[in-house]
Amino acid sequence: MGLGFAPQGIFGSVMLLTTPQLLAALHVPEPRIAAVTAVGLIPGFCGFLLSPLLDWRLPRRSYAIGLSVIAGICAFAALMGMRNLALLTALLVIGNLACTLSLAAVGGWFAGLTRPEDQGDLGAWFTVFNIGGFGLVGALATGLLRGLPYALGAGIIGLLVLSAIPLFMLTPCQPADDRLAHESFHAFGRDILALLRKSAVLWTLLLFVMPATAFALTNTLGGLGADFRTSEHLVSLLGGAGAAVAGVVGSLMIPQLGKSIAPRPLYLWVGGVGALFTLSLVFMPRNAATFGLAMLGENVFQCAAFAVSNFIILRTIGHGNPLAATQFGLLNAAGALPLSYMQYIDGQAYGLGGVNGSYLADSLISGAACGVLALLLWGLRRRIPPISASAPD
Repeated sequence: MGLGFAPQGIFGSVMLLTTPQLLAALHVPEPRIAAVTAVGLIPGFCGFLLSPLLDWRLPRRSYAIGLSVIAGICAFAALMGMRNLALLTALLVIGNLACTLSLAAVGGWFAGLTRPEDQGDLGAWFTVFNIGGFGLVGALATGLLRGLPYALGAGIIGLLVLSAIPLFMLTPCQPADDRLAHESFHAFGRDILALLRKSAVLWTLLLFVMPATAFALTNTLGGLGADFRTSEHLVSLLGGAGAAVAGVVGSLMIPQLGKSIAPRPLYLWVGGVGALFTLSLVFMPRNAATFGLAMLGENVFQCAAFAVSNFIILRTIGHGNPLAATQFGLLNAAGALPLSYMQYIDGQAYGLGGVNGSYLADSLISGAACGVLALLLWGLRRRIPPISASAPD
C-alpha cells in the first residue's frame, strides 16, 4: 500500500533533480532555474485547498488514477519541453498539483482500509516509497535520457509515475459518501468548516505548523558542499542514493518505536533528538566525512518525522470518515509549511554565521518548539482529545 505514495516521489525527483540538471546543461542561468522549481513547488503548500473535491461525487480510486495519469503526462511533457521555460513551469505546477491531490486521495482512502494497530506501518511505508521513488528516478534519469533516445527515456520516466495504478485498480474502494455525493457545494462547504472545528484536527494542525520536526537542512546542505571541501560527485551521491537509503532507515524505525511510544510524544522525541544531533554538528570539523554524516543524519530524522506525521494523520482520520481525503490533504499541507519557512530561516542564518549559523538556528528553533509543545501537551493532557476514539494517545 505504500506504493500509493511513489508517484509523488518520482515526480518530485523529475522536478527537483532532473529538471535543474537538464536546464543547467542548456546554460539556463541558476536564478531562472531556481525560479522554475520554486514555482513548481507551490501546489505542495496550497493544493490542499482543492482536496475537498476528492470527497465529492466520485470514489477516491477514480481521483487517484486520473490524477496519476495527469502527473505522468506532465512529467513526460516537461522533460520534452525544457527549452520553453514558461511551458515547463506550467507543466511542473500542474503535475505537482496532481501528485499532491492524488496523495490526499490515497491517504484518505487507505486510512479507512487499515487497522489502527497497522497505521504506523502504513505511515512508514508511505514515506519509504516516496523517498525511494525520489532516489530511484534521481539515480536512473540521466542514464535513461542520455543512454536511450531522449523521447524514449522521457516516456519511461513518465510511465514510472503511473507505477501505482495497478495497486489502485486492485485495492477495494468504498463509493463516495451518498450524502456528500448529492448535496450542493454550499452544503458541502459547511461540512468542511465543521471538520476544521474538531478539536483533534486543530491540535494536530498546531503540532504540525510548529517547526518541531522540519529538518529543512536536508534541502540546504546540498548547496554547501564547498564549505566541507566535498566534490560535486559525492554531494550528488549522498543527496540522491544516500538520502534515499537514510530515509528508508529513518522511516522503518517508526513502527518499532510506535509500539512503545504514543504518536504525539514520538513526534516530539524525533524532533528533540534530531535537534540535539544538529546542534552536535556545530562542534565537528568541516570535511567530507562530516558532510556525509550531516546529510545522512538529517535525512534519517526528517523521514522519521514524515513517517510519524503520516501515522498521526491516519489515526486522526480513523474509519468511515466521509471527509478523509480533505482531512489528509489539510494536515499533510500543514506539515509541509515549516519546511518552507525554516529553509528561509536557515538560509538567513547562513548569511550571518556560515554553516554554524544554520546549524544553530535550525537546532535551537526546533528544540524550543519541541519543548513548548511538550509542556503544552503535558499541562493540558486532560483537556486535549485523543488522536482518535479507537486509539487513545
